[in-house]
Amino acid sequence: MASAIRVKNLVKTYGEVTALGGVSFAVDEGEVLALLGPNGAGKTTAVEILEGYRQADSGEIDVLGFRPTAGGRAFRDRIGIVLQETGIELVLTVREVIELYGVSYSRRRPADELISLVGLEEKADARIKTLSGGQRRRLDLALGLVGDPDLVFLDEPTTGFDPAARRKSWELVEGLTALGKTILLTTHYLDEAQHLADRIVVLNEGRIVAEGTPQSLGSAQAVTTVRFRMADPAGLPALGDGPDIEDNLVTYRVTQPTADLYSLTRWAVERGVELADLEVTRPSLEDIYLDIMDQADNERRQE
Repeated sequence: MASAIRVKNLVKTYGEVTALGGVSFAVDEGEVLALLGPNGAGKTTAVEILEGYRQADSGEIDVLGFRPTAGGRAFRDRIGIVLQETGIELVLTVREVIELYGVSYSRRRPADELISLVGLEEKADARIKTLSGGQRRRLDLALGLVGDPDLVFLDEPTTGFDPAARRKSWELVEGLTALGKTILLTTHYLDEAQHLADRIVVLNEGRIVAEGTPQSLGSAQAVTTVRFRMADPAGLPALGDGPDIEDNLVTYRVTQPTADLYSLTRWAVERGVELADLEVTRPSLEDIYLDIMDQADNERRQE
């Protein structure tokens, strides 16, 4: 599959501070890639370089076949950007601002279609200054899509949304991928990345510390918890980190859950033992992300 974004050995420094220290990754056409990392990790710098608003010090950069800083109108026509904050004329209405932004693009989606897409039908003729924070973020999404882009940069797109609005926005993003759009997403909501992203790249202090699908990310160190109750937990097999027994509650922490769970249930069946309230819990993306950050910090301290 062709790459919509491809960067190799991307470097950007500000004086003695290295914002990006040789970052390499690619985003396939039609893929959703989530760029994660703490504040100061280099996410914003990377995205601004890919958007063409900042010049890299060195490295190979290809976005939709363009070098972003030299792509001109042809490049701008094919990307959409949803920033964390936008400066919109507050006296304009929702419909007016979408139509105004649309003039800048050679191909554009109708204002009413976008208004419906982001769920602002009741506010179509309301002035921007009357919108709530969540409604303004929906408008930001509409403005990012007004040029019918092939590649969309979503920078913290659901900040300020209530849970229902966030879910609706997720459906919108899923609809864009169904149309073949490519999306680069930055977010601090780990559940959002887990729900939307095909792949995840984790940045820390200007370098990639992990990369993979939400399911495989950190799989080498991911620990699955197996927990159940037994009236008499004596004689249990030793599996992974366990058993840990507290009263009648038995806990195993394993890194090979399929094999270990098979061994455990076979042991129980052979003895006619019931594993009451059996529960298998895989670590969430947030758990894995925090483990990755801890490991990266430990490695840095040892350097």
